[in-house]
Amino acid sequence: MTAFAWVRTWGASPQSPDNSVAFVEPFENATLRQVVRVSGGGHSVRIRISNEYGTAPLTIGAARVAIAGSGGGIHEGSDHAVTFGGQPTATVPAGAPILSDPIDLRIPALSRLTISLYLPGSVAAPTCHGTFHALGWIIPGDATALASPPADAAPLLAQALIAAVEVRPDAPAKAIVVIGDSRADGIGSTPGADRRWPDLLATRLAARGGQTLCVVNQGIGGNRMLADGIGAAALARFDRDVLATPGLGHVVIAVGNDLVFSFAPRTEETAGFLEMFPGAPVTVDDVIAAHLQLAARARAHGARAYAATIAPYGGSDMYSPEGDKAREQVNTWIRTSGAFDGVLDFDAVWRDPADPTRIRGDLHMGDHLHGSDAGYEALAESIDLSLFD
Repeated sequence: MTAFAWVRTWGASPQSPDNSVAFVEPFENATLRQVVRVSGGGHSVRIRISNEYGTAPLTIGAARVAIAGSGGGIHEGSDHAVTFGGQPTATVPAGAPILSDPIDLRIPALSRLTISLYLPGSVAAPTCHGTFHALGWIIPGDATALASPPADAAPLLAQALIAAVEVRPDAPAKAIVVIGDSRADGIGSTPGADRRWPDLLATRLAARGGQTLCVVNQGIGGNRMLADGIGAAALARFDRDVLATPGLGHVVIAVGNDLVFSFAPRTEETAGFLEMFPGAPVTVDDVIAAHLQLAARARAHGARAYAATIAPYGGSDMYSPEGDKAREQVNTWIRTSGAFDGVLDFDAVWRDPADPTRIRGDLHMGDHLHGSDAGYEALAESIDLSLFD
């Protein structure tokens, strides 16, 4: 069999546990079992585990991967041990990730995997991904070999330690990486149901056939382009989360919070939330410059660059007329500048014809800011798949 190059098929941007929407508590002598859905398939997999925000070395006492059944269970015969440098255990230095050995496991496109990690020591600061859209459990002791989590397993409230899954495909494949904010990470969609718009884009691409195109969601709820806040700024994390992606072919820029937070009214309701986003307000020119930087850096690595327009948010606590005017100016530039290989016009999909400053009532989760399942489906269905040919 021809050995085609590795490609990333799933990802979650690493965050510090004290800098995320959902907090991961410290744990000790416990197994974390998590379910993730890959986008493209292949005949071999490897797993990237992150201790990048850890304050001490991370000891992995055992790890296993399998095709997921229901409720965190596994399909019989699919369970495989995960090794690191040929060993069943590993120690990951603070501040570093670790990549597993290849695992001979055939996984179809859009399949779900269970990944079980036994952590025998104390993990005081588990690197996590704090907008949680997968399923996970915490089980005392080494439970990596269990067929399913016990009934008294505690829920894991955020993605923990697992940063990526990569596959060796059966034909050449490319990855589409979405660097985004909470709308990319799917706040408002049904947790555990893979209803974020990048998930649904992966479903459409798999159904179309042709070249394998994996979709990797590197959205972080509350993320900004130019300054840290919730998660490192997109400009700061771009090398790690996007450019280091095996098989990178396409980059979608979908971060709209800089202007939203800069112009948001400081009220009793918003003051506490906005304290998480320090720094001077940004301008339209600042946001345009950030888009140009990300596009240039993507192209320098041989990838195509796309931008999503910023969807409306009228009616939300963050709304201001000044912010909306700035949003429209950025959107006009995204549509007309010719700076990108394609545009995903999410503003046009979501805006209410009766009031273009607002999301259509049937497409948001109730907060006038984030999508519902129907809203994210509308975004995914609007994307011209030929952009990625």
